[in-house]
Amino acid sequence: MRIWRNPLKDWSRALAVLWLVIFAMQWISVTESYWLQQTTDAVRTALLAAALLEILLPLAAPLRLAAVIAASLYTTFRAINDYGLYLPFPGAPPLEKARDLVSQMEPYLWFALGAAILLLLLSRSVSGRIRILLFLGLNLAALAALDSFTVSELWQETAWSVFAGLGWLVTDHLASFRKRYPHSWSYMLEYPFKIIANLVVVFSLILLAGVSVPSVRPTLTDPYTAWTHWQGEGGGSGASQSESAGKAAAKTGGTGSANTTSGYSNNDTRLGGGFAYDYSPVMTVVSDTRIYMRGETRAVYSGKGWTDGNRQERGALEEAEAERELANSFTPSVPVKKVRYSVRMLNSNRYPVIFGAYSISRIESMEDGGQMPSLSWRPRDGELIVNNPKASPYPRSYILTSEIPIVPIRELETATYEELYGGRDVPELFLQLPDSFPERVRELARKVTAEEETPYEKARALQQYLQQSFPYTNEPNLSLKKSRDFVDGFLFEVQSGYCDYYSTAMVTMARSLNIPARWVKGYAPGSQASLPDNLEMRGAANNSYTITNADAHSWAELYFGEYGWLPIEATPGFNAPLLTEKEKTPAGEEPKPSETPAANPAGPTQTDDSGFLNGAGPWLIGAAICVLALWGGFLLWNSRMTLRFLLDRLRRGRPLTPDEKVLAETERWLAFMKRRGFGRGSHETLRETVARWSGEKPAVSAPLEQLLAWFEKARYSPEIIEDKDWQAVYTEVLRLRKLVKAGR
Repeated sequence: MRIWRNPLKDWSRALAVLWLVIFAMQWISVTESYWLQQTTDAVRTALLAAALLEILLPLAAPLRLAAVIAASLYTTFRAINDYGLYLPFPGAPPLEKARDLVSQMEPYLWFALGAAILLLLLSRSVSGRIRILLFLGLNLAALAALDSFTVSELWQETAWSVFAGLGWLVTDHLASFRKRYPHSWSYMLEYPFKIIANLVVVFSLILLAGVSVPSVRPTLTDPYTAWTHWQGEGGGSGASQSESAGKAAAKTGGTGSANTTSGYSNNDTRLGGGFAYDYSPVMTVVSDTRIYMRGETRAVYSGKGWTDGNRQERGALEEAEAERELANSFTPSVPVKKVRYSVRMLNSNRYPVIFGAYSISRIESMEDGGQMPSLSWRPRDGELIVNNPKASPYPRSYILTSEIPIVPIRELETATYEELYGGRDVPELFLQLPDSFPERVRELARKVTAEEETPYEKARALQQYLQQSFPYTNEPNLSLKKSRDFVDGFLFEVQSGYCDYYSTAMVTMARSLNIPARWVKGYAPGSQASLPDNLEMRGAANNSYTITNADAHSWAELYFGEYGWLPIEATPGFNAPLLTEKEKTPAGEEPKPSETPAANPAGPTQTDDSGFLNGAGPWLIGAAICVLALWGGFLLWNSRMTLRFLLDRLRRGRPLTPDEKVLAETERWLAFMKRRGFGRGSHETLRETVARWSGEKPAVSAPLEQLLAWFEKARYSPEIIEDKDWQAVYTEVLRLRKLVKAGR
């Protein structure tokens, strides 16, 4: 068995590994929001190590496989060590330390090692045009299915997969050409720049063609939206809204309004996009107090949207029953007002939670056609969860009691960080920000609140800044977004949006100032039903509110110690119902229609990259434009004679004859010789000038004599100059130029 081999001997195989790595990186991007960060890092590093070993290491296959396994072990160890997952016990026996290390590495190692070995297998099994096309087709089909049937928006991954597939096909074609025509290949290698330039131009044309096609709204509804509508989750709510908005943004020029309507979102992992208002009714609420109908909360911000976190982080669940008190993990120490209200659902959708004001303290009654559905209560988040919502019917009507804190605002305004949070066990989850959270967002939060001292004053400063600095729109221009972070893109690039933008910015900026915060979604209070004239004249109370999908909303809740969780409304035109100690009535008025639409949706999804354009990256687009500009300039330069003859034809009103072309070319080569220092006297004929130049520089005498003969034939001879003669003149001029430039 040969142990050593020549590295990089087969350049086509090395390039094939490179294209496979690009494919693999797209799948890592797809799974990034589902895997733990340490898993993603371990797999990515193992793949890169395997690729480098496959290309560079001069070892036979079995030894390279052993090296790849060793590299996977090392990258997995580094990943768990960097994230603090492996902390050996001091003084423990070596065998016990090794056993503990293996147990910590095991779940991540299989991912990293499996990915690395799969890369090696594919690099050997996928070869030839048919297999490459099949591999590319399977990848594109899988990405298309995930793009349609999940919350992921995969334009960027698809673009890079197409790029890698085309590159692989070109590599395979060149390798096949080298094998079948070795002599022609040797000749081609004498002009490597031409080959590379042509490939770069072709790829640039494909790239710019992809980004330049006009945006066309889809004629048919995408499969996932149609399926959710058929399942009774349509009407713009739930998954249909959240999962198609980012896609619509890519398909409608960055607004995301196509096939995307307002409603309650089931998935918030990717925020953004645009939407159209859906005014279909959702529920009616009868309450003496104007309330926000709270749904779910989110605590983990990923940079693109919100996730639940793991079950342990979210807190324990308790069984919820009718006529039973529901305890809250963060019960405020201030007085509360008990609000009893009834809800009647007006659609057939199924939701994962029971909507109610914060915080629900008791289920009075609930009807779903005979029996109460199975419910769970999460004390930490104040969520009333429907167990198995897809199988259980959602209650058609219910009555709840909530305890709304009465906040002493003046007292809260003076409460310091130490007074609010000192000695309190606040979960770190409510201060979580991703490691990649942009520093300029933190700096902006500090700048906005620089003159404030207490947490509540800082929160109010952030609220006013967001409400007053950015206009509300349900169709933000996502083409302006370049940042990979949702909040950073909103604050510094897009600078307009709806509730998801404002609420997420409010939560993350508050967290950057060490103020615990969480993201909440549900419904704004809706609109009050108009009373009949006879009841209005009698002074009857109007306590019925109709809530539609257009009232879907998201907002921030900030934690202020003994005062509990308080809603902070950062969206312009909205005022969260907050009871204060002085008035004990809901603060603020109904949003005015003239200021902003009635409500914002709580769930259109964000796409990091609006279509192929942002997916390719501005730098790549710019590079492609520069390449094509240089290519265009090169073509113009090579066609300069044709263009000159075209201009002469336009001036004369007829095409030039071959005689006239020879005379025009004579003027050009004479001008060239003059620029090169070959002077011509005013008294000299062209024959005299050529004779003198030939004596001064014998190397150019042959082309000069030939060109002189063609000139005299075109100028003085009755013989007809044909097109083939003109082509000979042009060739001789090129020869003269090369000799003069070479200094011969």
